[in-house]
Amino acid sequence: MTATARVRLSRGILGRLRLASQGLAGSGFRSVAAAVRWMTAMQAQDLQAALWAVGQRVPGARVADVRSALDRGEIVRSWPMRGTLHLLAPEDLKWMLAITSDRLIRGLAGRHRELDIDAADIGAATDTALQLVSGGAAASRAELFQAFERAGQSTAGQRGIHLLGILCQQGCLVQGPLAGNQQLVVAFDDWITKSRTLDRADGIAEWLLRYLRSHGPATERDFSWWSGVPLTEVRAALAQVSDQLVELKFEGTSYWLSPEAAALLDEGVPGGRLVLALPGFDEFLLGYTDRSLVLPPEHANKIVPGGNGVFRRTIVAGGQVVGTWDVSRSGGATVVVPEPFDDVNGLRPAAQRSFELQAAKYRRFLAGDRVVRP
Repeated sequence: MTATARVRLSRGILGRLRLASQGLAGSGFRSVAAAVRWMTAMQAQDLQAALWAVGQRVPGARVADVRSALDRGEIVRSWPMRGTLHLLAPEDLKWMLAITSDRLIRGLAGRHRELDIDAADIGAATDTALQLVSGGAAASRAELFQAFERAGQSTAGQRGIHLLGILCQQGCLVQGPLAGNQQLVVAFDDWITKSRTLDRADGIAEWLLRYLRSHGPATERDFSWWSGVPLTEVRAALAQVSDQLVELKFEGTSYWLSPEAAALLDEGVPGGRLVLALPGFDEFLLGYTDRSLVLPPEHANKIVPGGNGVFRRTIVAGGQVVGTWDVSRSGGATVVVPEPFDDVNGLRPAAQRSFELQAAKYRRFLAGDRVVRP
């Protein structure tokens, strides 16, 4: 259905609707597992950033809560799409891989030829890995690579990480519990004992629906980029689920969101004065191919300096990215430093106070670190 909003749509309003959809404005989620399951997938190549991304969506959560959820297998961290690590619900990983892995592996065929990886090598690596982690055992990446080497499979020149990636894409291995800040490797079926089964069309339709409910307002192109699903299949899926969503037209583009989020246009969109200290790689910014809705293009280079692919932490105010923030250590304490885009006037006094509350929340999340104002 198409919504007729009583309030005038703007980038700020759409950004605040995204905050509400993602559990960043409002009451949030009752548990780590509930937050991750609702979000469908949360980018997580930077483990510490991913832990805080979950913490921002679960009131009162501590870093130990998120780490424990990984250790218990309530959430998993794997490569369901784009060859990028994400957090997701364990029961969703296998059917997502069935949709994305073949295309991803085909896209890496040239690199695999360069590394001299063929089907026989993958078979040998599979046998070696499963022998190492059989019976519920877990192995570090170093231990897995040593086993590969003993079996005659070189791990030099990124060959080892590509072998590991293939075995994870094929549902042979998955990352399991944490050992410090590294995850141990386990057998997929030992660690994830209950997996859902969806055919490709139904899987894409469910994935799209969940994405638009958790990330909306968003476009079909946003989802196609985010998931790696071809746009033609996304459009077919949207036709299947559009009756469960609301369409908003803004600047000539169709954005889709849940009816619950759309109702906020009449009830009152939260987050007008909300200031958040979000981690780098947070879904609020990274979960879309077009980020200009919440990030002015003239400031994009401040988030990803030099286009190096490393996203800095962001300050979000009223649904818009207004700066970055940094963390340093001083005398055993954590120093949190705001870096607003407006380097002349800085944050407004009310926003500065709100940011200081976010710094305190970050301190509590880390459970033991003391935050010091710069």
